[in-house]
Parts: sequence; C-alpha cells; structure tokens
Amino acid sequence: MTSIILKPKKEESLRRFHPWVFSGAIRQIKGKVCEGDVVEVCDSDGNFLALGHYQIGSIAVRILSFEKETIDNSFWTKKIRSAYALRQSLGLLRGNENNACRLIHGEGDSLPGLIVDMYDDTAVMQAHSVGMHEIRETLAQVIAENIPEVKNVYYKSETTLPFNAPVTPEDGYLIGKETSQLAVENGLKFHIDWLRGQKTGFFIDQRENRSLLEHYSKGRSVLNMFCYTGGFSVYAMRGGAELVHSVDSSAKAIELTEKNIALNFPCDKRHASFAQDAFRFLNENQQKYDLIILDPPAFAKHRDALRNALKGYKRLNAKAFEQIKPGGIVFTFSCSQAVSKEQFRLAVFSAAAESRRNVRILSQLVQPADHPVNIYHPEGEYLKGLVLWVE
Repeated sequence: MTSIILKPKKEESLRRFHPWVFSGAIRQIKGKVCEGDVVEVCDSDGNFLALGHYQIGSIAVRILSFEKETIDNSFWTKKIRSAYALRQSLGLLRGNENNACRLIHGEGDSLPGLIVDMYDDTAVMQAHSVGMHEIRETLAQVIAENIPEVKNVYYKSETTLPFNAPVTPEDGYLIGKETSQLAVENGLKFHIDWLRGQKTGFFIDQRENRSLLEHYSKGRSVLNMFCYTGGFSVYAMRGGAELVHSVDSSAKAIELTEKNIALNFPCDKRHASFAQDAFRFLNENQQKYDLIILDPPAFAKHRDALRNALKGYKRLNAKAFEQIKPGGIVFTFSCSQAVSKEQFRLAVFSAAAESRRNVRILSQLVQPADHPVNIYHPEGEYLKGLVLWVE
C-alpha cells in the first residue's frame, strides 16, 4: 500500500481525529498512487496514523479509519449499518408518516466523500471523491443488502465529483429501476426529482425547520423566497396560512412547487407562485407579509467569495425587513459552509440596524440529526438559521 509521509508536526490534526489531510502537509509519497486509491498516512518518523482515500487537490486524503484494518466489503457494511442504526434510533423511518431521510452524511458518518438520501424505497447516492466513485457499485450493493427499505439505488454524481478528476461519471440506476418518485415527510407528500433536480432532488436538511414554520403560519400571509420544490410553502399551507406566495428564479422549480401544492392541497386558492429573480420580486412587489422565509442557495461555496456573500445576505435580509409587517416573523438561512454562524448573524444584524426595526431572535436553527456533525470535524456544521420577530 502506498504511504503518505507527513511533514514534521503536521500529524497533530490527525491525532485529534480530524478526517482530512491537506496537500501542504505532505512531505513524501512512497509508492505509486492513483486518485481514489486507499493509502496509509504516516507521521514524519513513519508511524501509522490513518487510512484514507487519496485525491488530487487541497484536501489530499479523506480519512476512512484511524485503525490498521482492511478496507473491504465488511468495512463498508459495518459503516453503513451504523449509519442506518442511528436513523432508526431517531425514529426517522416511519412508513407512511415519514420515509425520507439522509442515510449517510459524509464525515458525519465517518464516510467522507459519500452522501446518500432515502426517498421511500429509493436511495440516491452522491460521490464527492474519486475514491467513493470507484466503489459505487460495491456501496450500492451493500446498501441494498443491509437497508430493508431500499429496493433501488440511483447514482447522481455528474456534478459533485472534483472537476479535474480523471473520471467520466454517468448518472443512473445501479440497482433497480425508476419508481414513482414520491416521498412522505411528516405526513406531507412531495414529488422528488432526483433525475434532474438539485442535490439529490430535495433539501431534507430543512425538515425540522419546515415543521417549526408550520406552527408559526396560522392566519399569516407567507412569502417563501427561493422556494425550490415548495417545502416551506406546503408546511405553511398545512399550518393554516391565509396566503402563501412562492418565488424562485427557476421555472422548473416553480412547476414542481405547484405540483407539490396540488398533491397536498388540490384546488386550494391560497397559494400563488412566481418564476422571478428574488431581488427583482422584492423590489417590484410592494405587498407586506406576516411571515417571510429566506432560504437562498449557497452565496459562498469557497472562502474567496465570502465578502460578496456577506454583502448578499445583508442586502437580502434588509429587503425582507422592509416588507415584513409589524409583529412579523422572518426565517432566514445560510447553507454556505464558508460562512460561520457569527458572520451570518452579523450580516443579519447589520440589515436589521439599517432597517431601524426592533428585531428579536426567537430561535437559532441548525441542520437536523440525520445530518450529524463529527465532533472532530466542525466544518460539517454548514446550515445556520435564525427565526426573528420584527416589531
């Protein structure tokens, strides 16, 4: 097995069980190595530290194990069963009540580079490393054999693998075939477009935040910005909102939102949707709302974009404070890993000060338990949100 030898004192993060080795920490590579290979990582004296997938880029090794062990089918089976047992203990798979959850969350489940979401009897798998891509069929087989609910495994990694990786991934079914693409979340039904939709087709990470929004919705006029598939809108409808407006720049997203509204509330006239740029809609629409949801895509996918991202969050929240009624509520989020909780909160604070509104924090929101954060990998805490009362 190829050995990765670290520079002196560069092993400290691994001794704290951080699951990444950065390229700048490497002194020498002993042996031939191809991207995706399992390699052994050693300190500068040649002492074993960990095993992981090698890749070209800033993150050079994603750690799979801090023990000397064989990385084979039994290894993957143990990891996947452990992830499944956690979801079972959380009560997330409840048949007709809830059959959608994240089964595997990368570093949070000690499987860096792998994401798997479950929608009824279909598991949608994404590889974010060449190492996971190379063993996709093995992983699919292990999932199908060990997760009783799974009958189909769909692979969707054309847009998630490193852009310079020496592979040509193709999306498609590794096991099974296309099904109805319907899922149930907390008793609500959703069309999930894992073939053409963003990510794996649905943003499962907002499940509990959508449920919280439902409790605030009764009798309120609601604006759902960046609605995508209309998750927050559907929950607001069930919560008794008197009016729900859904906005997204994508016509396909609006079409899916309308299908999801019709699936749960056929012929209900309380909902209207708008395929329009968010800032243009906020500038041109003078209507005031009782409740506004701001759940934009990641404004900063890397630290180089951080400054502009924070300006974007400030600008967006300032517009919401302009259009929220007195006594209104704003749910505002950032899913940018590069933006810290403190930076996001400061951007929202600056928007509130600019609006000269009295704003109070009711709740601070995070990703749900099926998106666990490895305590040794704080970078995994990506979703942050605030529920705000605006006088």
